[in-house]
Amino acid sequence: MASPVMRSFDRFLRAVAVKEVTVTFSGESGTGKEVMARRLHETSPRRSGPFVPINCAAIPEALFESELFGHERGAYTGANERSTGKIEVANGGTLFLDEIAEMPLSLQAKMLRFLESRRYMRVGGAKKIQADVRLVLATLRPLEEEVRAGRFRPDLYYRIQGIVLEVPPLRQRRRDIPPLLDAFIAQLSAIHDVEPPEFVRSARTALAAYDWPGNVRELRNVVELLCILREGKTVRAQDLPPQIRQGRADLAAHGDSMVVPTNRPLDEIIDLVIDAALSAERGNLTRAARRLKVSVRTLQRRAKR
Repeated sequence: MASPVMRSFDRFLRAVAVKEVTVTFSGESGTGKEVMARRLHETSPRRSGPFVPINCAAIPEALFESELFGHERGAYTGANERSTGKIEVANGGTLFLDEIAEMPLSLQAKMLRFLESRRYMRVGGAKKIQADVRLVLATLRPLEEEVRAGRFRPDLYYRIQGIVLEVPPLRQRRRDIPPLLDAFIAQLSAIHDVEPPEFVRSARTALAAYDWPGNVRELRNVVELLCILREGKTVRAQDLPPQIRQGRADLAAHGDSMVVPTNRPLDEIIDLVIDAALSAERGNLTRAARRLKVSVRTLQRRAKR
């Protein structure tokens, strides 16, 4: 994590990871909330236990209870054998409920009972089962608004209230773009068994300048597309998707020059220019300082701010 905002976020994440408290990750779609939840688990005393994610928005309501608690054979039509629920799988580890606001109201009362007693029954079962899990959540919509709208039980909301960590959007941590870019190039080239493309300066500057409304997920998707289409070739600014080429970012690459926004505070403009220079120089502080005609010490002082 190269950006100051994410270094600060990581320090706080590590501090709460060692405490047995419910943590909710909030933030825009695509910021990497599940990645952060997994990082919290791997930093916690439960790291040797399982990390079990559930996307609450992806499970049909009729199957949600079985997915969470499991079911006995014959519990309903098609239940031909016993099924282990995600809570049982997560015993001793971390249960990550992504998009918790999408959990059906009918199931929220049962979830509350489990959290209060740490005991549950499989669907169609008569025996109570004990489970020791740490609950970690993620939400796109603020839960307090869901409570006011009547879509989320207030008693469950107050039961799971703990520490809320907001994952910053990618546009607020542009210095993370170069290392993320290089990591995705290596990872996705290996997945697709292709020779990695080379992203030249113009492409890197344009990527660093783009606002990334889809955040880290959008960056990953763009890199994946280019790894496949430009296998082993050079990637220039003109090879990028239209939304990036057409200058929807605050900084647009034009060879070695930059179009600087005039509708932002000076401090933010300076950070944008520094981030673009670092991206163009693949994170090399000395070359970025030379490009901007300032001292390395000046950039270091700016980074500390």
